[in-house]
Amino acid sequence: MNRAVFLDRDGVLNRTVVDAEGVPHPPAHVAELQILPGVAAALDRLTARGFMLVVVTNQPDVARGRQRHEDVEAINQSLAAQLPLTAVYACYHDNADRCECRKPKPGLLTRAAADLDIDLKASFMVGDRWSDIVAGTVAGCRCSYLVQASYSESHRCMPAAVVKDVAEAADLILAGGG
Repeated sequence: MNRAVFLDRDGVLNRTVVDAEGVPHPPAHVAELQILPGVAAALDRLTARGFMLVVVTNQPDVARGRQRHEDVEAINQSLAAQLPLTAVYACYHDNADRCECRKPKPGLLTRAAADLDIDLKASFMVGDRWSDIVAGTVAGCRCSYLVQASYSESHRCMPAAVVKDVAEAADLILAGGG
């Protein structure tokens, strides 16, 4: 079985825009995509140590009619072309859809684990929202790390650690996790 680091997309790998109400928004199209500093190097270190890198991302703006499915897919493809990602799994539903793939439910992680023969107990989750951390915990990941942001709502989850970015999470994972 394989080990993986599951990664949320927006706010973890790429820059988000936080509006006046404190709500983060993903890039609207590829031209707005900006990979965060240090991400590529951190991911290279993880792959060098044998980790698969799997993006698991909620993209509810598609269901809400604010973003086209094709634009989200183009952003995902651009990230995969620039970073050493194994796969990208996206949920296009909104809360009202009550799907199994929208984090905090673990569906994206468990589907990826089944598809890619991933040992969840030997894997990690890195996200910038409470729902990422809960999804990683419920899926059975060894540890989940919260990238601190103004919208993280860390009081709603129990991460193994709160980190400033993916590079710090990678340091902890490569040092043995936990």
